[in-house]
Amino acid sequence: MHFPRYLFVGGLHRSGTSLSTRLIASHGSVASIQNAPVPENEGCYLQGAIPHTAQHGRPMHFATDPEHHLIEGHRLDRLETRLRLEHDWDRWFDPDRPWRLEKSPVNLTRTRLYQQLFPLSQFVLIVRHPEAVAAAVAKWVDRPFHDLVDHWLDAHAQLERDLPYLHAVMTIRYEDLVAAPASVVGGVFAFMSLPQHQVADDLRDGNRDYPISNRMTSVQADRAERWGYLPGMKVTAVAPRFAHPLRSVRDSVEAAWHDGSCK
Repeated sequence: MHFPRYLFVGGLHRSGTSLSTRLIASHGSVASIQNAPVPENEGCYLQGAIPHTAQHGRPMHFATDPEHHLIEGHRLDRLETRLRLEHDWDRWFDPDRPWRLEKSPVNLTRTRLYQQLFPLSQFVLIVRHPEAVAAAVAKWVDRPFHDLVDHWLDAHAQLERDLPYLHAVMTIRYEDLVAAPASVVGGVFAFMSLPQHQVADDLRDGNRDYPISNRMTSVQADRAERWGYLPGMKVTAVAPRFAHPLRSVRDSVEAAWHDGSCK
C-alpha cells in the first residue's frame, strides 16, 4: 500500500490552471480528477470538509477576501478536515498512481492550510498577464477593467506574502508555458521528482484572442513588472519562483528550465 502525494494547482480564473493540469496529468504517475459532475473537474466542489459554494469561488472576488485566505491555525486546521477531504476525493483518483493532482482556482488562497493538512504536498501556482485575465473574465464579472487589474495585483501580492511559508512551491507563467511547454512542464516533473515525459509542444497562445483595447495604468504596471508583465500584453523574462527542501530537486528544476527558451 502506498500513500499518495498531493500536487495542488491554483491560480486566478482564466490563468491557465486547466491547461497546466492537463499537461502535468499526462504523466503516467499522476492522477487527476476526470469526468466529475462539477465545473472543470475542480476538487473544491467534490468535498464537504471546506465550505464551498458559488459565492466562495467567485472570479475576481475570492482571492482578496480575508475569509477565504486559509492558513495555519485556521479552525479547519485539524485532522478531521484532512480525513474528510481524502474520503471525498478518493473515488475520483486512480489508486495506482502515486501522485494526485487536485486543481481548483481557490487553491491559490489555501496553500498554507493544505500544507498543514498534507505535509508532503506540493503546489504549482500559475500566473497570466493581468490584462489578459481582466479581458477574459470581463464577460463574467461586471466590474471596470482597471478594477479587475487591481484585483489581480492584490491577489498576487498576497501570493507573494504566502510563498515564504511554503516548503515546496513553484510558480509558472501562462506565457512561458505556451511558448516552451516541454521546458516548463519538464520543470514541474523535476519539481515532483518524476522522470521526464514528453508533452505537446504546439500550444496555442490564448493571449492573442484579446485585442489590446485596454492597458494597465503606469501605477499598475509598476506593480505588475515584478512578474515580467508590461502594458500592451507585453512580457519580459523573469526567473521562476520555486522552493523545495532538497537541493537535488532545486538543481533539477533549474536544469529543466534552462534547457529550453523560458529563461
